[in-house]
This record gives sequence, structure tokens and C-alpha cells, in this order.
Amino acid sequence: MHDVVIVGAGPVGLFLGCELGLAGCSVLVLERDPQPRSPWRAAPLGVRGLFASSVEALYRRGLLPALLKASGVHDDQGANVDPDEPSPPRIAGHFAGILLDPADVDLAALPFRLPSPAPEFVQTSLEAVEAVLSERAAELGVEVRYGVTVTAVTQDDVSAAVHADGHAYPARWVVGCDGGRSAVRELAGFTFVGTEPQFTGYAMLADIADPEKLRPGFNLTPTGLYIQISGPGHIGMMDFDGGGFDRSQQPTRDHLQAVLRRVSGTDVTLDAVHLASSFTDRSMQTTAYRRGRVLLAGDAAHIHSPLGGQGLNTGIGDAVNLGWKLAATVHGHAPDGLLDTYTHERHPVGAEVLDWSRAQVAVMKPDPHAQAVQGIIRDLLASRDGTTYVFEKLTGSSLRHDLDSEHPLVGRNAPDLRLQDGTRLGDLMQGGSGIVLDFTADRRLRDSAEHWGRRIRYVAGSASTDLGLGAVLVRPDGIVAWAGDRDPTPDTFERAAARWFGTPPARR
Repeated sequence: MHDVVIVGAGPVGLFLGCELGLAGCSVLVLERDPQPRSPWRAAPLGVRGLFASSVEALYRRGLLPALLKASGVHDDQGANVDPDEPSPPRIAGHFAGILLDPADVDLAALPFRLPSPAPEFVQTSLEAVEAVLSERAAELGVEVRYGVTVTAVTQDDVSAAVHADGHAYPARWVVGCDGGRSAVRELAGFTFVGTEPQFTGYAMLADIADPEKLRPGFNLTPTGLYIQISGPGHIGMMDFDGGGFDRSQQPTRDHLQAVLRRVSGTDVTLDAVHLASSFTDRSMQTTAYRRGRVLLAGDAAHIHSPLGGQGLNTGIGDAVNLGWKLAATVHGHAPDGLLDTYTHERHPVGAEVLDWSRAQVAVMKPDPHAQAVQGIIRDLLASRDGTTYVFEKLTGSSLRHDLDSEHPLVGRNAPDLRLQDGTRLGDLMQGGSGIVLDFTADRRLRDSAEHWGRRIRYVAGSASTDLGLGAVLVRPDGIVAWAGDRDPTPDTFERAAARWFGTPPARR
């Protein structure tokens, strides 16, 4: 019996597998597809954007150099390489097809921002992300099996099992990371609620007879949206038909040409279509991310339109949040209720992403009311404050979990604090433990932290920039759990550490 069986070997399932493997859990990942490679995962169709929170997660596990190499990105492209000054982003994203100007991002307004080797944005592909994570999973002893179709999920009070192809795969826990049409979600009885679609979207790779009739980049029109990012022939479209296209059917060349002509306002001609798929903006979320010994992450827990590129990033955030909590539960040292904080913390994030998607769809609709709102949004996004607000949302800079603390840093993603010897917080987090950074070298705090053994790593030293802190406790997922002033109090640290890391083994 494995500690955890994960269904789905996409980026979310593989990242979660790596987190659990790093913590010493036995993990089996099952994937329905017969092999990892497909044209839908490679460039150009598989191109995706990773925003700061996802890039930072890879950086903190030592995976960023491999990802940049696999993505064809120079390791200093977009990174904050100046150790003293944050650099402006090279790409700021978009809202409802309206591109943001990176020069309008107000860096001074971003909370607790420090320079980091992690870029604000990396353009990559699903294939590149999965290749890097697969290699790390193998190094950590995580087993991945392809061509396995799940037919049932069962559980009792002490274990769960995935059934597929006449075999049972028992485990102490099961996690569904198997996408928007999740078999685990349906078979385990999760409640899935939300809103119905406003449009049908299409992605295709085609030969165009007259490509000069289409503009590159994002093109928001009075009748919809079309996108050309990776060159002529790689096209995305959104047709506001109320989600009326029958997605059980493969879209034909004639249908795709008709939609493209309608949304572009041209008489462009498609000579041939090599690959095509459809999607909608149906926005749904499970009411909870855990049901007994079965949990969900990524698109299995929440689906929405791809507007803003939030799906992959939100899924990676789920995996980072869940991994260390599930590992602590497997090993028996999780404090009461730790696993339930996964839903408590990540469900609101998913709900906000769904609303973010719905808001963009409402702005893009081809009717006079939406067009009027769109004009106001364009004016707002032409301002420094408007651009910075959207940038914060896209990158996760504004995310703060409610951890019952008045300190403004607690609950936020930790800035990449740097010690005088050049060591960064990101360097210290590669082992997957909690981190105490003590800038005062307080002996009482050191003695207290050492009670938690390997769960919390204590590091002392003066900092290049300490943000006025005396010490800080960072969870394995990079969230600040406690922050002390220039005279940190061991009692307050111990309460925070016990809340997230359980009873110290030295005091049992």
C-alpha cells in the first residue's frame, strides 16, 4: 500500500508527487494517457505562462534552472538579478484581452517586494514543465504509470483505493489531479457547482491562405476575441454563442473558418486545420476540496475559462499548499485540523479566480452594455493604479491567507530575504522543511526552534534587507506563519510553530 495515490500526471499531479516524495512519502501517480508526450502539450499548442507565485515555487525547490533550460529561456531573462533593486516585469499580462503595460506597474506599491532570482513571468509549455517535474519525481522515488483509466474510487476510515483496469491501487490517501473532467471528483461524490458558459472557445493549428488579414497578439473585437501569439496559424478564438457548440464533436474546417471570420470581421480563409479543440467559460468549483480520504487539486477542484492564464498557476498553488500538509498527516505529526486548512485556504483562492474569469467574460460580451463597461476598464487599465491592481491579482502578490495575526506579513508569500553572506530564503527552502530566519541570533529562539528537529530549520544571521523584522517563521509552502520584531518572543513563536508543525518531538 502506498501512502498516497495521485490520479493525473499533469503539472499539478507531478508537482504534488514531488512535494510528497521530498517529504519521504511513498507515492504512485496514475495517468490515463498512454504516454506523456502529445502535440497538445508541446509548443505552440501547449504554451502556457507561469506567473510569479508558480515560478517562485519552482525556484524554492531548486527546479527553476531546469525549467528555464527546458523552456528555452536564458537563466537571467526577466529575473531580478540586481541584489539590491527589484527589476520591473517584462510582461504584465492582460485583462479581458486588454494588454497591460509593464512600465505602468508601480513596484513601490507591491507589498513586501524584494529582489529574487525568480522572474515575474516565464513563458513555457506543459511539456517542458512536466519533463522537469517527471525527472525530479523519478529522483525522489515517485512512480508514474501511464495508460491507466480509473473506473472506481473507494474508501473507509483508514484507507482509500483507486480501481482501474481490473486492478485496485490501495493507499492511505487519494488525490485527484485529473483535470476538468475529473473521474475522481465524480466517482468520489464531490459536489460541483457554478455557472454555465457564455462562449465557446477554440484553439487550433492551421494553414491560413491570407494570414495578413489577421493581426498578431490579442484582438478584442465587437463580436468576440481572436489571438495569435506564437505566429500565423496558431489561433485561439472566443465566440459568444452561449456555449452552444456541441463539444462532443470535432470542429470542422468550415466551422472554424466561419467562427474566425465572424470574430475577426474579415474574410480570412483556412486552407487546412491540423489540430483543433474547443472549450468554454463554464465556471465550476467543488464545495470542499476533501471528502474523507480523497482530496482534489487543480482543475479537478475548479474549472473556468483560460482568460488570464490562471488555471495552471492556481493548480500549482493547490499542490504547494497541500503537499506538506498531507505529508505531515501521513507521518503522524500533523496538528489537529491541519489537512482541513487546505480547503480553508485554497477554496477562496479558487473562488476568486472563477470570479476573475467571469468578470472578464462580462466585459468582453458583444453587446452595448458590455462595450460601455469595456471602455471604462480600458481607461482604468491605462492608469498606474489600475495596471498595478490587475498585476497584483495575476501574479498572486496580493494573496494573503487569514492566519489570525495582525502582523501585515503573516499569511503572505514570504519575500526572498537575503542574508549578508548571500544566502537567500529560496536557497534554504529546497529541502521542504519550515524555516526560521533569526536576524538577531536570539539564543532563546534557537533553543525553542531546535525542539522541532527536521520539521523546522533554524538559520541565524544578519540580513541585507530584513524589512524591520527580528525573525520570521516560513511554512514549507512559502507562507509566513509568524513574524517577530527586533526582540522576538519565543512564546509567540512556539504557539505559531505548534499550530503548523504539531507537538515538538523533543517534548513528547
